[in-house]
Amino acid sequence: MNSLAQLRLQYKPTLPKILENLTNLSLTPRQHSLALSPELNKIFPNLSNRPVAYNFSINISSSAPAHHSKRVGVVLSGGQAPGGHNVISGLYDALKKLNPESRLYGFLDGPKGIIDNNSIEITEELLSKYRNQGGFDIIGSGRTKIETPEQFQAALNAAQELQLDGLVVIGGDDSNTNAGLLAEFFLSKGSKISVVGVPKTIDGDLKSKDIEISFGFDTASKIYSETIGNLLRDNLSAKKYYYFVKLMGRSASHITLECALRTHPNVAFIAEEVAATKKTLQDLVVELSDLICKRADAGKNYGAILIPEGIVEFIPEFKQLIEELNSILSHDQQMDKLAKKAEKIAFISSKLSRQALNCLHSIPEEIQIQLLMDRDPHGNVQVSQIETEKLFLEMVKIELNKRKQSGAYKGKFAGMTHFCGYEGRSGLPSNFDCQYCYALGHIASLLIDAGVTGYICHVGNLCGSVEDWEIGASNLAHMMHVEKRHGKDKPVIAKALVDLQGKSFAEFKKSREMWALNDDYLQPGPIQFFGPSDITEDVSVSLRLEMT
Repeated sequence: MNSLAQLRLQYKPTLPKILENLTNLSLTPRQHSLALSPELNKIFPNLSNRPVAYNFSINISSSAPAHHSKRVGVVLSGGQAPGGHNVISGLYDALKKLNPESRLYGFLDGPKGIIDNNSIEITEELLSKYRNQGGFDIIGSGRTKIETPEQFQAALNAAQELQLDGLVVIGGDDSNTNAGLLAEFFLSKGSKISVVGVPKTIDGDLKSKDIEISFGFDTASKIYSETIGNLLRDNLSAKKYYYFVKLMGRSASHITLECALRTHPNVAFIAEEVAATKKTLQDLVVELSDLICKRADAGKNYGAILIPEGIVEFIPEFKQLIEELNSILSHDQQMDKLAKKAEKIAFISSKLSRQALNCLHSIPEEIQIQLLMDRDPHGNVQVSQIETEKLFLEMVKIELNKRKQSGAYKGKFAGMTHFCGYEGRSGLPSNFDCQYCYALGHIASLLIDAGVTGYICHVGNLCGSVEDWEIGASNLAHMMHVEKRHGKDKPVIAKALVDLQGKSFAEFKKSREMWALNDDYLQPGPIQFFGPSDITEDVSVSLRLEMT
């Protein structure tokens, strides 16, 4: 380990006051209840009748109840997010505080480790190398979904063989949907094994009334903002490039919005706004080209554009194209036999509607091939693999060349592309994520100790001081709705998109015209772990705006 990593091992996350004495807490169900849809009632007959949420409060009784030793399993599910190791640290520490005889087991390489019953015991010796560190490498992660009856039974068998009292699923919306389904399955089999979820995703789209933000978002958006801020400073220095920066966030633009608020780029597309205004790809290209021309008139042949990775699915004609491609590619294997790119494009063109075909032919051939080649196991287009930043750069080039030939544009244009992606998933977690995750781990332990199942942990008042954070848990079944996936109705936790009526978007909308032409760039710099608290304990801008 380098010196910084060793220093981070020694960092002691602050706990909310309510978690300082775990043996003195009471779990209280909320009084109000919500009726589930008939479809969800059928899927979750046991969880649907349980409280919508629980709150924790300090027990004023003089005698604390006895806490029996527990055997608990934990799994990291889906993509990495900074802070995962601290969830496990908090879970381990809380189990030991409640009863030193408790034991924690980590399932290896994600949910597949549960199905295969492949686990290791997490000890203090092992954990001591991972506290406050980035990544998920203590036990690894994976994207296997527990879906079939055989897989659910295998998961129950594994939990029973390990004699578990509880299972903690650390993941995003799909993973926590799986946690709810596992909890329901265990109950249907008469098992008392608790299943508890923890909200993880750097995309920030796992939010609700109680879940203010998922862990990892704070760190990832700060890592990306450092990179963007450095590019903006380079703009002021070199004055010769337009940077087209793609940011993580396939289904929502929370990261793009947060990074825009932190750095003040010239343009930041918010995919949800694109969908709401029904702007076409050409509309967006014209907008960019108009701005580049205006900046050229002011002697500025440089700038920065932020683009969420999933924007193409929010552009109406592109969304239709992807839906048609998914349908064709998942059912027709003939294209796989074609060797040449031109043959593949000709084959797919013969099967598309006129609108989808026009969209396909409007984009550069390189992107056309990406749409056809990069597919998931179900034959669907892997939107995250599309180089959207290159798509916009190349189409802007074409538009500017047309204007130059007509004499409408006389500036110079040089474009460069960047993708802020995986480097944000496993960085050293910010102090905020260290403390937030450590608290989440404690809550998971308390829920299992209380025998609660089918709930996801949450922490409230995150913009206040850590000591004043509030803790609770929400019923996973009550967070779901039914969607059609691969032709079948499936329960899923709805992704939280950017609220176009929210305070964060309002702040962005108020400022973006000024950012477009003025160089109002901010360079936030790297995450700070030591120094004044207003820097080291800083929360994300969007969280602060929305919660205050």
